[in-house]
Amino acid sequence: MSPEVLLTIGMFGSLVLCIMFGVSLAFALGSIGVITALLMWGPAGLMPIVTGVFNYMWMLLLAAVPLFVFIGVALSKSKIAEDMYDAFYLWSGRLRGGLAVGTCGFAAALSAMTGNCSASTVTTGLVAIPPMRQRKYRETIIFGSIGSAGTLGILIPPSITLIVIGMMTGQSIGKLFAGGLVAGVGIVVLFMIYIVIRAWLEPDLCPALEETPSMQEKLRALKSIALPTLIILSILGSLFFGIATPTEASSVGALAVLLCVIIRGEFTWTFFKETAYQTASITGMVLWIMFGASGFVAIYSGGGGIYFVQSMLMDLNVSPWVLIFILQGAILLLGMFLDPMGIILLCLPLFYPVVSAMGFDPIWYGVVFNIALCIGYITPPFGYNLFYLKSLSPDTAMNTIFRSVVPFIFIMVASLVVMMVFPGIVTWLPNNMNLH
Repeated sequence: MSPEVLLTIGMFGSLVLCIMFGVSLAFALGSIGVITALLMWGPAGLMPIVTGVFNYMWMLLLAAVPLFVFIGVALSKSKIAEDMYDAFYLWSGRLRGGLAVGTCGFAAALSAMTGNCSASTVTTGLVAIPPMRQRKYRETIIFGSIGSAGTLGILIPPSITLIVIGMMTGQSIGKLFAGGLVAGVGIVVLFMIYIVIRAWLEPDLCPALEETPSMQEKLRALKSIALPTLIILSILGSLFFGIATPTEASSVGALAVLLCVIIRGEFTWTFFKETAYQTASITGMVLWIMFGASGFVAIYSGGGGIYFVQSMLMDLNVSPWVLIFILQGAILLLGMFLDPMGIILLCLPLFYPVVSAMGFDPIWYGVVFNIALCIGYITPPFGYNLFYLKSLSPDTAMNTIFRSVVPFIFIMVASLVVMMVFPGIVTWLPNNMNLH
């Protein structure tokens, strides 16, 4: 057995064991990298880990991560999101399933402000579960709509995972954002169509509102959308019109959220302190995963592991499209067990050079790679969003939550296949905008 095979079995086998025993992903990756380096080269072998970590620490783009996290935390602690949901709720009218449709739209809008799944899913759940239960919506449609739309937080810009993908591949983050916007909005629209059809076929699944809100109430509710629209435009507008880089756009968005909270009279020292503390906590977790993964990949690469895997993939006697589907299948499988950030940092250094060598569009691949991560986020048994939903409703059986997301998983997988077979769906907007 070659040293590369032993290295692959040893490092990835140890990673699986650590995860099974509940070790944090960041520390599992880092410790395996350190131990392997010591066994192979002694103390001198630790230098690649130090170099890898410092390379990340000096990346200016990383400054966008805490700022986008800050936006999500600040929104979850203010009443901006709650008022915005009320507007979606009123405008859903007497459409059967309208509240679930509005919930999908609300989660998508929230994703365009926060850039991560946890913020969009938890905030959507907190404001949407009580009114849907009050309207006698079935639990399957409640948790299915929240969990599936919430997972698009890492696809619809400003996506933190797309920022990391851009950093690792050297591709334009603006173009990745444009491709993610097209894919994310398309998937949300499919979710809405599915809900409306199901509601029409099963009237008891999600009943229409008994009362019809007046036009005056609807117009009054539109005022609550003004501030969120300002936040979204400050982020995406500054990016897509070439006014700001992703890091600068994140700072503009953070300032916009802070100003909106002040305008609403919700800003207090306690609010700022709790928001800053939670932002630091979440950012620390993300950065530790990145540092641990960089050490793991540095040692695996130094031992010839990355070259071995890439050679093995290139030597497969299959067409490039079959290989792409195999790689996507691997990401979907890993998504059931690992955090998306960990999957990016482990798999992208292995897969991206192979995909580039086969001549595929790197922007397209970055987006479809990210869609597979979104699917993993709601795939049983360990999809992260499933446990966010459980924490929002502890009395709901896990089996019910699993069943609620299955139809939406099929929609997302079908969307992924279509976007893989027809790359132009993803690339037309990035190719027609002057983005850097």
